[in-house]
Amino acid sequence: MRTLSSILNPRSVEAHCDLPCGIYDPEQARIEAESCLRIIEKHDASDDKLFRARCVHVKEERAELVKHHLDVLWHDYFKPEHLEAHPGIHETFWKATKQASKVKQSMDAAAARELLLMIDSIDEMWKATGGPAKTRVSGRPS
Repeated sequence: MRTLSSILNPRSVEAHCDLPCGIYDPEQARIEAESCLRIIEKHDASDDKLFRARCVHVKEERAELVKHHLDVLWHDYFKPEHLEAHPGIHETFWKATKQASKVKQSMDAAAARELLLMIDSIDEMWKATGGPAKTRVSGRPS
């Protein structure tokens, strides 16, 4: 039986990461977005109704993860000094998270490809701000 204390003080949390750990990389969002595209392609190539339903479900989960990873990068990595050098950061992230929602809501491969291009743009800004050197563990290949 759960106690009042366990209800008011839950021990299970989900985040990346509210320490903050300092590890940020758009690659996490890109992998999930690539998954969305491949799932849409597999869905479209199949006649199996059960498989297609599973594709929709998994693709929606992956698209939500894209949004999560973009949000973490946007809110935790990028700082005011980055905005000065790249004034379009907010609009770029806003559009990319909106695009991830579109991918979540549809089975449109073109929308998934557009999301990948947006993540590539974010990756360029991340790299230009020193992202790999600042956020990756030494010794990790680039």
